[in-house]
Amino acid sequence: MGWRTRAAYEEEERRGLAPWATCAADSRGRLVDEPPHAYRTAFQRDRDRIVHARAFRRLEFKTQVFVHLETDHYRNRLTHTIEAAQVARTIARTLRLNEDLAEAIVLAHDLGHTPFGHAGEAVLAELMKGDGGFDHNRQSLRIIDLLEDRYPEFRGLNLTAETREGILKHGAQWPHPVALPPLHPQRTLEAQVADCADEIAYLHHDLDDGLRSGLLTIEMLDAQSLWKHAQEGRRSGAGEGTSFSVARTQTIGALLNTLNTDLIEETTRRLDVDPPLSLADLRQRKEPIVGFSLEVDLGKQELKGFLSENFYHHPQVLRRTRKAEWIVGDLFRNYRDDPMLLPIHVHSRFAQEGQPRAISDYIAGMTDRFAMDEHRKLLDPQAAT
Repeated sequence: MGWRTRAAYEEEERRGLAPWATCAADSRGRLVDEPPHAYRTAFQRDRDRIVHARAFRRLEFKTQVFVHLETDHYRNRLTHTIEAAQVARTIARTLRLNEDLAEAIVLAHDLGHTPFGHAGEAVLAELMKGDGGFDHNRQSLRIIDLLEDRYPEFRGLNLTAETREGILKHGAQWPHPVALPPLHPQRTLEAQVADCADEIAYLHHDLDDGLRSGLLTIEMLDAQSLWKHAQEGRRSGAGEGTSFSVARTQTIGALLNTLNTDLIEETTRRLDVDPPLSLADLRQRKEPIVGFSLEVDLGKQELKGFLSENFYHHPQVLRRTRKAEWIVGDLFRNYRDDPMLLPIHVHSRFAQEGQPRAISDYIAGMTDRFAMDEHRKLLDPQAAT
């Protein structure tokens, strides 16, 4: 039996994917043309380039909710990304969409996150308000289009238009160093799946980490409809005599299954009622097709509100948030006031990008640990330089 070439993969996609799925052979291409690979499709190459990027490795030391130094067991930005990618693959496979494209989008979606998660992002957004703004989706695109430096022929990773479009998420009304991919009323179903997989993953693991940390308790969740449904749906053996840790894990696993199953079944129902004739037809739809049923969506919104009030805004988490805001803000202001504190490679981008954007790029790329070390070196008289 012979091996599988790129052409064979592409033919399998043609035969096996849904009519509205995104086939790699139909990709709108890259910013810089490259010859196709013998054994990998365009989206498989995108996925591999993302995984080998420096920005991807740095996600291991960037905050999800808890700063990575606090324990080895809480999720960080990298473990979140991996969990979300697996959710995306499951959903895409079941809906006969392109798994490789959905996975590539998810793997790249958080590359632009700052140290300390959303707390660091909020500070940079405020400091950059007069200089084009900042958000992590935009920064993810800057990383893959400009800041990663691995190839002699081009800057960035030179990913396909479809992966780049998926990363854009909410569109772009800001300057970008290269041409943006064409934007349509709707993105591909693979991009829509990636967004939902991200949400499913963080609801699942933030709830797990909140309970593991003790900041949340089972009793606090009794009023949550999705939690009650998950308790009923966990493995039958996880009852009397089961340890709290196992029971918690089984309930959270049942919650993950509920969200995945409902998304697949509701999306399938919508496609059955009004199937797109093609990918081009899908792109012109007024509303997204991938989504949850009304009942589960209401439960999901309820759970998100619960996490926001009781976990993300818990006093212990807010104390960490304030420290993060302090560190990122101090770094930006000190670098702006004394650019000689910056490395040469950041200086070299002032003329092209402007000082504020170059500083923002530098800080956004830092890990939690590096940002804390830099802050200590700059502002602690006792710290070694």
